[in-house]
Amino acid sequence: MEMKKGKERIRLKDILILQAVIVIYTLSSVTAKLASGQEPFSAPFLLFYLAELMILGVYALLWQQMIRKFELSVAYTNRAMALLWSMLWAVLLFHDRITVKNGIGAALVIAGTVIVNGWKARLHGDGKEERADA
Repeated sequence: MEMKKGKERIRLKDILILQAVIVIYTLSSVTAKLASGQEPFSAPFLLFYLAELMILGVYALLWQQMIRKFELSVAYTNRAMALLWSMLWAVLLFHDRITVKNGIGAALVIAGTVIVNGWKARLHGDGKEERADA
């Protein structure tokens, strides 16, 4: 799957890199949850809080590069996938349960992201349709 941005093509690899940046963002929520289980202002609390700030700093730098590479609508639509990644961390790391409503909501977010990415792959700069395999 490739998308055109002006003269630049965005490939599946680019979308995967964007998702990796979003995964980094969701790790800040993991460290925040870990910090919340500590005594306020204790050494472990401050360590988790510092880790969260560092993750957010790295994410901010990477996100700037992503919005340079992608159309803003594509970048922000993909950012909605943070919901899925956060749910994955909740289950794997904190043994939370996912309800049917959570699953349906995540499925809708994924479907919307795929639709936007797929639609952008078929459009080229002037709005005319282009074959996705071209």
